[in-house]
Amino acid sequence: MKDLEKALELGVSQQKRFNATQPKVWLRNECVRVGLAETLCTYVMMVFGLGSVAQVVTGQGAFGEYLSINLGFGLGVAMGVHVGGKVSGAHMNAAVSFTMCMFGRLGWKMLPLYIFAQLLGSFLAAGTIYGVYYDAIHEYCGGNLTVTGELATAGIFATYPAPYLSLMGGFIDQVLGTALLLLCLMALSDQRNKPAAAGTEPIAVGLLVLLIGISMGRNSGYAINPTRDIAPRLFTAVAGWGMDVFRAGNGWWWVPLVGPPIGGVLGAGLYKVLVEMHHPHVSEPVDGLMEEFDEEAAPLKKKKIICANVCV
Repeated sequence: MKDLEKALELGVSQQKRFNATQPKVWLRNECVRVGLAETLCTYVMMVFGLGSVAQVVTGQGAFGEYLSINLGFGLGVAMGVHVGGKVSGAHMNAAVSFTMCMFGRLGWKMLPLYIFAQLLGSFLAAGTIYGVYYDAIHEYCGGNLTVTGELATAGIFATYPAPYLSLMGGFIDQVLGTALLLLCLMALSDQRNKPAAAGTEPIAVGLLVLLIGISMGRNSGYAINPTRDIAPRLFTAVAGWGMDVFRAGNGWWWVPLVGPPIGGVLGAGLYKVLVEMHHPHVSEPVDGLMEEFDEEAAPLKKKKIICANVCV
């Protein structure tokens, strides 16, 4: 009896010690936690992405080239997913958030929070890179901050179309690029198809962004993200580049704002209609696959019977 009492006392003392070492949860409000995580992961992604552009532009090719920018954004996205993936899902892209709402994977009431967080993270990242590369930018352009021309530097922060690109061509470019992004994201997260292996999701998403960059970046820099483009554009407007950031490219600014959400819904919808909706139920036989499964599972069934007999 005394031994039992001592054991109970020991258990209580260990429980108290365990509770004392438990970390405190400072923020219990889910919206606040999601907003902070989404802001931070977007900031991380944009700092690496914009930083790679700034290094290539101001270094005039001596410190990287176009592939460096692709790698910067791709790896930046991967790091962003690591930062906020388990908390907010690390959308980092208003087109992704909008598409998730359209397909019932995110509540509509959360959409303003995600968009605000992404805008804030992108704006702060633009300010950070401007501060880090302030001297390099002004040395490169001679202190004349321009949007177009040989020494233009506004393209470090936001996307602008190539001289040959029409608004319609750019709109199609943004719709298609974002459609491929969301189509592949749906595939990577489809647990009944061939999803990314557990733990490899960040690098898989980063490689997807890298792939889009090296295949569809020539026309306008593959924004495929409204918040990634408009927030840094607003920053450049107030930081010295002026309203030309909205006039350039025949008023290009609205294209990466409107095209990506449309493309995102189209791409995700295409995957859902052509692939996801046709997954067979687990109990539904498909061309003899269930018979093969039964044959392969026969040894397991025998083991269960043996175990049952032993237990009896």
